[in-house]
Amino acid sequence: MSLVRRARPEDAPECLRLRQVMIDSMAGDPSTDWHAASLPTLRARLAEPDAGFAAFVVERPAAPGRLAALAAGTLEYRIGRAADPHGRVGHVFSVATDPDARRRGHARACMEELLAWFRAQGAAQVDLSASAEAEPLYASLGFVRKPDPSMRLLL
Repeated sequence: MSLVRRARPEDAPECLRLRQVMIDSMAGDPSTDWHAASLPTLRARLAEPDAGFAAFVVERPAAPGRLAALAAGTLEYRIGRAADPHGRVGHVFSVATDPDARRRGHARACMEELLAWFRAQGAAQVDLSASAEAEPLYASLGFVRKPDPSMRLLL
């Protein structure tokens, strides 16, 4: 059984490390040059419990200060619609478990806490992008694939 807790400011370096684990697993940019610039912002966001951002983590019992898993997301506002008149949408953007800590339910436990947080915040839906490896976990939590007409502009 995983003991999940909300991430704290002092967890920021480990949260960045686990985010890099996720990025690396998706064949992303292996560069960690951005970690130093990101660290103060992440610490500040983790210190603000009502900032529309939450991260849930599982600690490594045998290694104090080290994390085994992470799930993080944001609550966004979008102009309402029939299915969501208040316009609260959750977005999961970082779920990662260290390779040697996988298959123990850590990611599921973190996701369940993050989804409970979204519900408590009044989110009517939660979106995420799933890797093929993680899709069975998300499907078991009720996520379904959707046609994705999204586009992106890098500024």
